[in-house]
Amino acid sequence: MKKEVLKDILDKHKLWLEDPTKGKRADLTGVDLTGADLRDADLRGANLENANLRGAYLRDVDLENANLRGADLIGVDLENANLRGADLRFADLENANLTGADLTGADLRFANLEGADLRDADLRGADLGDAYLRGANLGGAYLENADLRYANLRYSNLKGADLIGADLIGADLRDANLRYADLGYSDLRFTDLEGADLEGADLRGADLRGADLRGADLEGADLRGVIKWKKKTYKTY
Repeated sequence: MKKEVLKDILDKHKLWLEDPTKGKRADLTGVDLTGADLRDADLRGANLENANLRGAYLRDVDLENANLRGADLIGVDLENANLRGADLRFADLENANLTGADLTGADLRFANLEGADLRDADLRGADLGDAYLRGANLGGAYLENADLRYANLRYSNLKGADLIGADLIGADLRDANLRYADLGYSDLRFTDLEGADLEGADLRGADLRGADLRGADLEGADLRGVIKWKKKTYKTY
């Protein structure tokens, strides 16, 4: 897309944000925005479904409540971007830089986040059900009350992450680094934690019924109040 055309769309979108009776909401559905310079752009509520944003400059950009469903964001720099409430279902964020990004309440179901850098990202209340996070770096990320059911987190780094109250039912956390992570009151039923490093992790009140902990390192982990299977019933420890 030509720079002049894009600028016109963004200017009209800015007017629309200020007054819905003026301007026009940006509709960039399926548009090729490869390498576009979107610094300082206000894309709140914009429609970018299936857009190609590879190589686009999106650091610090405001994409709150934007529609990015199915968008191509492979390797894109979204450091400190505002993605609160954004629709990122089926988006391809492989190897994207999302360090410090605000993804509070974002919908990331079925998104591809393989190898993505999410250190210190805010994912509280985000929906990551069935997301592919193999090898992702979530060190120090905030995932309180996030939905991670059946997500693939194998080999991921969750060291020091806040997972209080997170729903991890059926998630794949094999060989994941969960050292010193806070998993208090999280739901880990039927989660695969084989070979996971849980050294120093806080698992107080977590539900581990049916979880696979073969080969997991639980040295120094806090297991007070943990619920796990005990024969045909379950017991609180």
